[in-house]
Amino acid sequence: MEQQTQLLTQARQFGYIEGDQVWLRPFMEFPARQVGQVKDTEDAALIYFAQRFESFRGKVDDLLARIDESENKGSFLMKALHLKEQIGAYDGLGDFTALHERLTEAEEQIRTLVARNREKNLATKAKIIEEAEALHTSVDWQAGAEVLKDLRQAWIKTGPVAKELTDEMENRFQAAVEDFYTRKKAFQADKKAMTNRAFEKYKSLIHKSEALQNSEDWEGVTAQLKDLQQQWKEVGGSLPRKTANDLWTRFRAAHNRFFDRLKEHISSKRSEAKDHYMDDNLTRKRDLVKEAEALVERPMHEAVARAKELQTAWKKVGPVRGPESDRVWEQFLSACDRVFELSSLEHYIRKRQPQEGPKPPADEQYQQRVAALKDFIKYDRQEQAVLEENLGKLTDTPGNEAFRSMLQSKIRAFERKIRTKNDLIEFLRLRYQQ
Repeated sequence: MEQQTQLLTQARQFGYIEGDQVWLRPFMEFPARQVGQVKDTEDAALIYFAQRFESFRGKVDDLLARIDESENKGSFLMKALHLKEQIGAYDGLGDFTALHERLTEAEEQIRTLVARNREKNLATKAKIIEEAEALHTSVDWQAGAEVLKDLRQAWIKTGPVAKELTDEMENRFQAAVEDFYTRKKAFQADKKAMTNRAFEKYKSLIHKSEALQNSEDWEGVTAQLKDLQQQWKEVGGSLPRKTANDLWTRFRAAHNRFFDRLKEHISSKRSEAKDHYMDDNLTRKRDLVKEAEALVERPMHEAVARAKELQTAWKKVGPVRGPESDRVWEQFLSACDRVFELSSLEHYIRKRQPQEGPKPPADEQYQQRVAALKDFIKYDRQEQAVLEENLGKLTDTPGNEAFRSMLQSKIRAFERKIRTKNDLIEFLRLRYQQ
């Protein structure tokens, strides 16, 4: 009886009866909503939905206890997020705000721990990669193979890194390993003697190419030189690297001489046509930008579909000269980004709004969306900060340049995401507060 009384008190604190409907009072950013109907007595209905809340709280308590006891806390992150997402739609009467705070605290702790572990793993794997790449100039094949064997074992024992870096790290390590064994195989192949037939065939192709390099029979000689290039590929055999390079340099020089002259010949006749072509491309791309910028005023499902069509159309337009190329591309990219970000925002809002009942007032709709965008910006900045920290940890070696470029590209992508979301905040202010 005492328990029933406590449940009834709890239910009245967080809910109320209106007509034959049971309502949950507003909390956090969630408005009041109907959670059920009175089927017997009002008290029985209130107690029933208080019991439902207690059942939900039990799930939260159980999850938090399991997280606290587990060594692998990161495996519980999605479970915590799933429960947290249910709070806005679960039919029960109780202190959902407290549950939300507890789950948020657990989520932040897990994310911090996962990020810390992944940073540690990233540093370890980066060091392994550096050691593997250091073998790039080694010709001590036996010792190098032993080092790679140990590095592979260390790699397997090291835990995961951030998902967006996993493929890059794996590819970079595998590339270093493959580079070593590819060079080893090439070194062994270089020991084999090149047959006289192959050597003489290469020399013959070079002489034929040099005899044609100053010709003005543009069409006929182009076909002949391409045929000689195909014959060069089909010679086969192995030559010492220096010999092969010297022969290829002579062969390529003769072909470059002719095709450079051909390029100048064609360029002199194509300049005017090229200028017209470039101007036409610029006009077409500006038209695509104009249409893309207007998409935010259309229904989202139409806007997203049309933005994808415009992206496909953009790829079919030829190049634009000079700095205008980058300028018009940035305008188009920003316009498309606004459409996709706005679509994602509206999808996020729909999932968290009641399926029935009138829409909230315009000001409340605006506040909901701005709050969501600010949360998204917060997470984007956290991800960007992790990437910037990882970038700062890279040693200044040639082997790290590809990885550095990848990190810088991802950082610029997050900067664009944040900029787009900030632009949407101003766009929404004008839309909802006119």
